[in-house]
Amino acid sequence: MGDIKERLDQLRKLIQEPEFLEGKGLSNEVNIRIFCYDAEEEMTVQHFIGQIKNDQSLNCNLIECNPYKIFLSICNDLDITEAIPDMEESEGGIFLLEQLHSAIGESEFVDKIQYEPHNKGDVLMLTGVGDVFPFMRVHKLLEALQPYFSDVPILVFYPGVFDGHYLKLFNRLQPNDYYRAFNII
Repeated sequence: MGDIKERLDQLRKLIQEPEFLEGKGLSNEVNIRIFCYDAEEEMTVQHFIGQIKNDQSLNCNLIECNPYKIFLSICNDLDITEAIPDMEESEGGIFLLEQLHSAIGESEFVDKIQYEPHNKGDVLMLTGVGDVFPFMRVHKLLEALQPYFSDVPILVFYPGVFDGHYLKLFNRLQPNDYYRAFNII
């Protein structure tokens, strides 16, 4: 994938370009871009995200959404956070996952991520998508977000690979079909 620091420097420049912000050159597709990286580079990527979120010189408005933090917030809203470890211990991880999937779906995530108004220059950044696995898969979340963010670029920081057709988290897990996004760098 190349040197991560060089790729992140390229990304910093690219997210400010009018073509990126307006989704030009994507054949009328939704403006969803995937920045893939090796999971071992997570700390470097997190450091970069922290830097650009606080960079006042950027020519765009970054809105970070971390699906794992959103998941925890939803669990708190449902008042189930403290019960989760006991349920996993008594009923098992598979049962717990089934229960969580029945209680928390894509629409709950979309409700937490959605904001109004969308402004010119906004960029929705999804971070921490590896942390939220297996509670939420990024391809499902992107499908759910598309109708609500057609006017805002979505940038996914993805610890894995995307070949234009399949997302493969950590470059190890079973790939998921998703064809609406584009590799950014």
